[in-house]
Amino acid sequence: MLDDLRWDPDLIRRYDMAGPRYTSYPTAVQLRADIGSFDLLHALRDSRRAMRPLSLYVHVPFCANICYYCACNKVITKDRARAQPYLQRLEQEIQLVACHLDRAQPVEQLHFGGGTPTFLSHVELRALMASLRQHFGLLDDDSGDYGIEIDPREADWSTMGLLRELGFNRISLGVQDLDPTVQRAINRLQSLEQTRTLIEAARTLQFRSVNLDLIYGLPHQTPAGFARTVSEVIALQPERLAVFNYAHLPDRFLPQRRIDSLTLPSPAAKLEMLHGTIEQLTAAGYRYIGMDHFALPDDDLAIAQEDGTLQRNFQGYTTHGHCDLIGLGVSAISQIGDLYCQNTSDLTTYQDTVGNGQLASQRGLICTPDDRLRRAVIQQLICHFALAFEPIETRFAIDFRGYFKDQWPALQALHDDGLIHLDPHGIQVLPAGRLLVRSVCKVFDAYLDYGNLQRFSKVI
Repeated sequence: MLDDLRWDPDLIRRYDMAGPRYTSYPTAVQLRADIGSFDLLHALRDSRRAMRPLSLYVHVPFCANICYYCACNKVITKDRARAQPYLQRLEQEIQLVACHLDRAQPVEQLHFGGGTPTFLSHVELRALMASLRQHFGLLDDDSGDYGIEIDPREADWSTMGLLRELGFNRISLGVQDLDPTVQRAINRLQSLEQTRTLIEAARTLQFRSVNLDLIYGLPHQTPAGFARTVSEVIALQPERLAVFNYAHLPDRFLPQRRIDSLTLPSPAAKLEMLHGTIEQLTAAGYRYIGMDHFALPDDDLAIAQEDGTLQRNFQGYTTHGHCDLIGLGVSAISQIGDLYCQNTSDLTTYQDTVGNGQLASQRGLICTPDDRLRRAVIQQLICHFALAFEPIETRFAIDFRGYFKDQWPALQALHDDGLIHLDPHGIQVLPAGRLLVRSVCKVFDAYLDYGNLQRFSKVI
């Protein structure tokens, strides 16, 4: 089965190194300042000419409370009025972008992320969705995948009812850990009952899917304590679970400086947490999709992996990788054809730029033929744990072994170590290598600087 895993402590010790998560290839680290709004306009017009379907990502950066572990682009404020100037500029950006597209291009996927999107008032959420519907071809038949990230401390039954009314049919809830000691250490006190209430609301209101996020490696966590959290979460029966490894990088993310590093679990304890979580979720019927993600067998991600259509983009695993991804808001990233383009991450700069009638694009890249080839290879491996050479050779007019002759010794070493099976026809990531698939993908990364990996999290 696709979700078969084998826990091999020796391989994990040897290959659990830092590396990209490959939500894109090339990764966002490669974005450059000489690619910007001019290139974005050309890409938008190409998308319109091709009438490609769309996926919209809207970034809402505000949070009422700071979570010490967080590495997201956010603005911490109790002043709800701060959202209004931002929403005015977001409305302008929507207009600036949409005028280069066609409303007949269907929006198959929509996602609100943050920050905390439900920081916005009901009136503000209504107005934002009305603007999106006015300028983009949002679907009215509930067939799209329209999701939103929710902090259970910032939502209730009425919020859920509003979101369903506005067209959302998927929710993602941050849980992280249910142990009060851990919660106090990360400044996120959140009861199980708060989470359960929203899931019950989602079921009653016929949301299509619920995702829960957990993090292992937080201060004061223990394998036994985290196992209790996982058990409680399984009882809630979310369709999807994301179980992330906490990367403690206080030099890069200032809020993490409030975490006492002496209270963090040891690397061995973290691995024990992950091992136990995999066993618990597998016993409960969840399938390992890859890269921290688990899903029930009848979930769209699991089905897409079974039939070979699963893809990966800046939003993670997706069934809509064929769509052009339009990122709206501060720090948002677009992926349109061969263009990657990111808005400025500075809120003031974003608001000033858009307020002057200009797109807030700050950096980007245009994929080369080599980028497209390596992207296809990495996507196959990270989504399906397998790569057949012949389709790649036909699609890109190459001889695989000849093109990747410099990588062949590294692939042979992975084969000899039991992470992959390598033969003249392709690569199969073996059960012992699936948790370490990022290490396999790294072999094909032409940009990776092995002497400067500290900006990335570890593979596990």
